[in-house]
Amino acid sequence: MTFKRQPIKQLGELLLSMALITREQLEQALALQKTKGGLLGQILVDLGYVTEDQIAQSLTAQYGFPYLPLRNYEVDAEVLKLIPENVAKQYCLIPVDLIGQTITIAMANPLNTQAIEDVELMTKCKVQAFVSTASDVNGAIVKYYNGK
Repeated sequence: MTFKRQPIKQLGELLLSMALITREQLEQALALQKTKGGLLGQILVDLGYVTEDQIAQSLTAQYGFPYLPLRNYEVDAEVLKLIPENVAKQYCLIPVDLIGQTITIAMANPLNTQAIEDVELMTKCKVQAFVSTASDVNGAIVKYYNGK
């Protein structure tokens, strides 16, 4: 039997509900995202409306996603082979561990159900998502994929 993930509040709505941004700030960031692309959270950070830590803490507090700072974490080279670099960059995530049929990923936006579903299809594994900041994830992508 398979279970379909329940839709959950998107990042912008979460930050609004926590009074970290205003509706106008969200609309401005969404308009920029529409024209330039990119992750909403990173756009909000670039605009100076929130910090990466506020985004990570919001996701942790609201949804119970565990937080994984990547700066001092060593990623196994074998688990990196499961997710191509372009997918890691596209979804701002990095695989960090594989235990049995469960792959652990650190990602800037664990509310991105499309990313999680794509990783599950690609790896044939169940995904356990951890929150990390976009700069931590991007730093790890550069370190591990480009450092091969």
